[in-house]
This record gives sequence, C-alpha cells and structure tokens, in this order.
Amino acid sequence: MLPSTTERKAADVVAPPGTIALSGSEALALRMTSLLLRPHPTAAAPTTVADVVEWFGAMQAQDLASGIWSLGVRLPGSTHVDVHAALERREALRTWPMRGTIHLVPARDARWLLELTGVRALAGAAKRREFLGLSEAEADRAADVLGGILAGGGRLTRTECVAALVAAGIDGAGQRGYHLLWYAAQRGVTCIAPNVGTEQTFALLDEWAPGQRQLDRDEALATLALRYFRSHGPTTRQDFAGWTGLTAADAKRGIAAAGAELTTVLVDGVEAVLHTPLLDAPRAVVDDVLTLPGFDEYLLGYKDRALMLDPEHKQAIIPGGNGVFQATVVVGGRVVGTWKRSLAKTRVTLTVKPLTDLGPARREQIEQALHRYADFLALPPRVSWSD
Repeated sequence: MLPSTTERKAADVVAPPGTIALSGSEALALRMTSLLLRPHPTAAAPTTVADVVEWFGAMQAQDLASGIWSLGVRLPGSTHVDVHAALERREALRTWPMRGTIHLVPARDARWLLELTGVRALAGAAKRREFLGLSEAEADRAADVLGGILAGGGRLTRTECVAALVAAGIDGAGQRGYHLLWYAAQRGVTCIAPNVGTEQTFALLDEWAPGQRQLDRDEALATLALRYFRSHGPTTRQDFAGWTGLTAADAKRGIAAAGAELTTVLVDGVEAVLHTPLLDAPRAVVDDVLTLPGFDEYLLGYKDRALMLDPEHKQAIIPGGNGVFQATVVVGGRVVGTWKRSLAKTRVTLTVKPLTDLGPARREQIEQALHRYADFLALPPRVSWSD
C-alpha cells in the first residue's frame, strides 16, 4: 500500500501507456533488492563501506550503533572493528545533509549535498536560534572559532569543541552547544569524524575529506534522485521529497534529470519510480530472516511504510511516535518483531519481542540472525524472548 487515493489524486500524474504494473508483493521483493538486503541482478555485491554508502548516497546515522550495523548487515562477514576502521580511512563520513538529521555520506560528496539539501535546514534555523537565545552572528562566530581551532588537521571531541567555544566567550550551555556544532557542520565548515572511544569527534570538512566534488544544481538533483531510487525503489516521488527535504518541484526535476536511468511503474495502481536495471531482479516472495537496526533505511527511507509494516504494529516500532525507532525482526520483507541489545564486557544479551505468531523453526532462524549480529560485535550472545 502506497499513498492514499486522495494523495494520489493531488500529487500523481497519469502513467503513460505501457507502464509496467507490479503487485505490492512484487514491489516489496524489488525494494529489498534495492536496499542491498538481497542479491542484485546487475550490481556487484558491495565489499567495502564506501561501496554501500555510495550506493545509497546517504544513510541514516543519527544513532551511531544503528548506522554501523546498517553497514555491517550489508557486508557479510564484517565486524564492528572493520567498519570503524573504514570510517577512520574516510570511506564515508557523518554530517547533517538532509532534514537536520545525521547521515553517512560518501566523503567527497558532503559539500554538494549540504549545498543542495542542507541549505533548507539552515533556512529554518532562525526560530531554533531564537528559542535558544542565539543570534546568527553568534552562530557564525562559533563556526569561525571551530574553524580556527581545528585547522591543521585538528580533531576534537564534542566536549572539547564546546569548551573551546566557551573559552572564546560563546555560551555553549544546554542545547546551545549542540546547535552551534550542528550549524558549523551545516555550513560545511566541519564534519563528524569517527568516535574516539564513546565520544563524538569533529574535524574540518575540507581537511578530513579534501577534493570535494562540485556539481551544478541539475547534476546534483539527478545524482540524488538516481541514488535514492536505486537504493529504495520502487517508491514514490513523495517518498523521495520526504527523504531529501526537497520541494515537490525539485524532486520532480531530479527524477526527470536522471533520464532513462529511472523508470516509472505502477504499484497496485499507484505511480512509483525505480532504477531501470532493477526490472531484471526476481520478484518472487523470499522467506529470508533479517535483524535490522532501528534507524535503518529499510523503514526510515520512506514516508509510507505500509509495504513493510502493518499499521497495527506502528506503535511497537515507534513508541509514542517520538521518532525513536526500535530495531526490527524482518521475515520476507515484513516486520514481525522487535529486538533490543544489552552490552556487557563479555557478552551481548539480545531480547526479541514478537509481533506475530512465530513457531519454533522461525524462532531458531531469528536467533541465528541475531548470532550474526553478536559475531559482528565479537561477543558471545545470549538470546531471550519477551512474549
């Protein structure tokens, strides 16, 4: 199920004659392939963090542990140490390119993404500054201070950055410090470097990832559209606009600029877009079992999640609708449960809460999938069930 009839009438155009029609189950099968959760017929399986992030263009990573497992689940055999080392090699970096939300992006693409989509978040920041008692001049000065103290290859923790702002006479108490760090990154002065221990660190964008690519606006829109539909399709133009924060007009312009790389299809009668080579992918139902992090593109990459998630389970996945997503157990592309982890030095405890009836054989498959996560952490697992 994609957008409602009312939304379709308001937003979708009549599909051209000869448009390929897909059922919801076929679309879900293709979507799982796009998301690199099943083998792709034309794209080589990714072998590096850079491969995965380049495929997506941007991946939700506001929760670092979720972001790292989003990479790990798409790189079979990898470990947490492997992924962290790849980020230290700058195969990707974290910043706030879209909707004021932290994403992993290809290192050399950070600046044009910020200029294309991040600028919309900057434009809306005045109200937040007013609430925090900050002026634009103070925010600009904070960005200059951070630019100065990080110059020459510097890398400081979040605490050290805020302390430097305070030493320069800028009030960084409460949420002010976070906002000023966000503002400097949003302007393209800084980026988020890999953690040192458990602490977030910051570096200068142009020093951490030199040689930033430059794209004109149409090329940037086309690139973003191609990457989104390549990694999420088939889905709607409305989902693309929601994911990027672009206007409806820019979303449509990006799709058009991508040309023959993208194809329009109908999913249960609703117009959707996919990466053209995906038409060669299998469309049969697959009975695979996955244990995905909460903040994964599998759910967060869409405004309409009905293909993957029963409406009656929404509250279990997003308790209170507060934007905090639970980690999911996925069978055949559909959410069937949630899971949580509890880390200790010598063990990881993994607790599963079913949302549907799961027999003994299915539970064993889910436990095996969770063992893969424990292997990723290099910790022995203890799995329990909360029925």
